[in-house]
Amino acid sequence: MTVHLEVAEGVGTIRLDRPPMNALDIATQDRLREIAEEAARRDDVRAVVLYGGEKVFAAGADIKEMQAMDHAAMVARSKALQDSFTAVARIPKPVVAAVTGYALGGGCELALCADIRIAGENARLGQPEILLGLIPGAGGTQRLARLVGPARAKDLIFTGRHVTADEALAIGLVDRVVPADEVYARAHAWAAKLAQGPALALRAAKESVDAGLEADIDTGLAIERTWFAGLFATEDREIGMRSFVEEGPGKAKFR
Repeated sequence: MTVHLEVAEGVGTIRLDRPPMNALDIATQDRLREIAEEAARRDDVRAVVLYGGEKVFAAGADIKEMQAMDHAAMVARSKALQDSFTAVARIPKPVVAAVTGYALGGGCELALCADIRIAGENARLGQPEILLGLIPGAGGTQRLARLVGPARAKDLIFTGRHVTADEALAIGLVDRVVPADEVYARAHAWAAKLAQGPALALRAAKESVDAGLEADIDTGLAIERTWFAGLFATEDREIGMRSFVEEGPGKAKFR
């Protein structure tokens, strides 16, 4: 299998495993969707790490495979391509991308599906599809623009250039830069901490932010207040408030 799910301490690591560059061919895309859906429904997975290994995150699509496809074939395939990435973006739990080496094209688009991105000092990110006479097709034109703004997204997409980890941090494409050999440990620690948190509240926070970004402010506020009020029916809310009153902030142990 080219994508694995490994679970420990409430953290599910979605690991790309297609050496040498984790090229995202059709079989890997379909497997990614299956694994993302499994991580979403498993109760023992409370947070997720996306990881490609110590040397490379994912260098993009399988160009040889795409070269053999004509217009009709890609029309038939393009929705399934996007759906595999959307399945990752819609995991209703905190998701962190642990980015080492290249995260290009589809690899960058996969990292964009995470809630935060921790990059190694050796990371190189970009959307080089324009150099093939194409544009990003797995969400890059949409998620990148929402993350870094339209002007910066157009710069990266129009030129196809790679950015270093430091530039990616400066423009908001990644959230932290750490030594390359610490990337997975840092990402896992972030996920493990949140795995101990209130699962429903974390889901509510993620869905409120994500859904609100796609709507006008009034609709976003309605989404927020629906989730906010709904959480008053949960055990986690009872535990959190009781712990705050009796022991002070930050000491609740959620189930």
